[in-house]
Amino acid sequence: MPATTMLSYVEDSYIVVNNGVLQITFTNPGGIITGIQYKGIDNLLELNNPDLNGGFWDLNWSEAGSRKTRGKFDTIKGTSSKVIVENEEQIELSFTRSWDPSVQGEQAPLIIDRRFIVLRDSPGFYSYAIFEHSKDLPAFNLNTTRIAFMLNKDKFHYMAVADNRQRFMPSADDRLPGRGQQLAYPEAVLLVDPVEPEFKGEVDDKYQYSCENKDNKVHGWICFDPPVGFWQITPSNEFRTGGPFKQDLTSHVNPTTLAIFVTSHYAGEDLLVKFEPGEVWKKVLGPVFIYVNSVHDKADALSLWDDAKEQMEKEVQAWPYSFPASEEFPNCDQRGSVCGRLLVQDRYIDTENISANAAYVGLAPPGDAGSWQREHKGYQFWTTTDENGYFIINNIREGIYNLYASVPGFIGDYKYEVAITITAGFEIVLNELVYKPPRDGPTLWEIGVPDRSAAEFYIPDPNPEYINRLYVNHPDKFRQYGLWERYTDLYPDKDLVYTVGASDYSKDWFFAQVNRKTGDKMYASTTWQIRFTIDNIDQAGTYKLRLALASVHHSDLQVRLNDPTADPPLLSTGDIGADNAIARHGIHGIYWLFSVDIPGAQLVQEENTIFLTQAKSSSPFQGIMYDYIRLEGPESCMP
Repeated sequence: MPATTMLSYVEDSYIVVNNGVLQITFTNPGGIITGIQYKGIDNLLELNNPDLNGGFWDLNWSEAGSRKTRGKFDTIKGTSSKVIVENEEQIELSFTRSWDPSVQGEQAPLIIDRRFIVLRDSPGFYSYAIFEHSKDLPAFNLNTTRIAFMLNKDKFHYMAVADNRQRFMPSADDRLPGRGQQLAYPEAVLLVDPVEPEFKGEVDDKYQYSCENKDNKVHGWICFDPPVGFWQITPSNEFRTGGPFKQDLTSHVNPTTLAIFVTSHYAGEDLLVKFEPGEVWKKVLGPVFIYVNSVHDKADALSLWDDAKEQMEKEVQAWPYSFPASEEFPNCDQRGSVCGRLLVQDRYIDTENISANAAYVGLAPPGDAGSWQREHKGYQFWTTTDENGYFIINNIREGIYNLYASVPGFIGDYKYEVAITITAGFEIVLNELVYKPPRDGPTLWEIGVPDRSAAEFYIPDPNPEYINRLYVNHPDKFRQYGLWERYTDLYPDKDLVYTVGASDYSKDWFFAQVNRKTGDKMYASTTWQIRFTIDNIDQAGTYKLRLALASVHHSDLQVRLNDPTADPPLLSTGDIGADNAIARHGIHGIYWLFSVDIPGAQLVQEENTIFLTQAKSSSPFQGIMYDYIRLEGPESCMP
């Protein structure tokens, strides 16, 4: 073995890599990371948890036909290992797990090749995996897959997810019975007797630290003695599911840091990856970068977050990496690009086309408009337009895609109807694309802002017994626990009434239409009212009600006009949605858009009332977060 190698073995059971900055220990052939030695700390990882320890890839899976989003947990351990690259500058290790019928029911039927790359003198390491479902494998559902790192509990106490989302965190012991009291679900715990008294009375819930894919680029933990940081950096979203607005977990108490590739969080069953028998599929997840840093003076320890952000930007600029050895990961020369300009045509706003400023434009597998938010087997590539609507998407894998867009300020989803074939080394110029958002007539009134979120509506103060102090006087007030219960406090007997022209949606429109609590585990459905008047009704015309929903969880939205008992209603969606965003402190989940025809003959000259009923009432988390509501008149209503 060359004297300059970074690689060594310990009794065939472990592989140790030392690149001059840090030392990493892997089980062999399992590929579980049991040690990371750095800056005088013998191990950055925790090995004494009752269940999960060290650093590992895992997944959660279910048998075919299951509609549940949780099934069997499966920590992925290799059955063989191989050194793919070994030279003075780089090590790449492969830990592969095959599958055969003898493990059916115990392991997910996938062939999984996990890779780890260590570069000389690099303050960290890279990991990616190649997941394959071949023609001889049975059907199943892949619910979740991720990389998880359980950090040293004695060292890491300060967590950072964003500039304004970082704090000292309670310990894992604080969540245990006696010290913590479980609330409405196991993830949410009230700290009643924490080890550190400063946390007493706070709620800890990992979902309070979730983040949208587009912003989920770096997060992690800081140790103050010695001052060391541990960070998970994701330089690209191409391998994540659900598009740029999909939310997922980051870091949380234990201390834990995650790189999540597949989950149904904030989406539900739509994002379960369901395989048919013999379905051929292969996907590269990652690479992601695990970054460590340090400073000399612990008084400067918080500056490690700023350094981690700078490193994240370097990793983003370096994407796609040139050093992964797998042929399944194409380098820059093996990818293509697409550019163009997106305009919006809405003649009720402007007679000229409008530049789609700050729109999200992306390539995703072929489907219907908006299908990208439920897409989970392929790759997606997104960017934002400039103020004039111009965009360019670089480093796209070869393949056939549709181009999609979501434009702030306009309802609906854009889809370019011509399939786009990306070829390595070529740029496709699309010139001007025009989105015509749903529109039948002039706006008579509107509630909210079309931005796929309910953040502009009234978000109440939390119950003072269930506070996370991070989110007091914070722009993400919606991340406080238990806000769904505040509706009953505010409307104990009667439901919300909104009067167009007099009410203010930022004060008078509760952020979520949820059930009213009527007793212990007893709930009643709610009916909201929108009251409005129309001058000069066109009795022969058709009015259009647009309902853009930011989130729905097991709800049946029923719409009626002027009669709350009308049967049938103008709209009944049936039981839709399962994103659970209300319980998980998300201000949006899966986006829905409904249009309702209102015959002019059904309107009256005096005050009209639209009744919005959420007709399911078995859970506190059933409900709807509206994005935007608009009533359009017929052409005769044009001024």
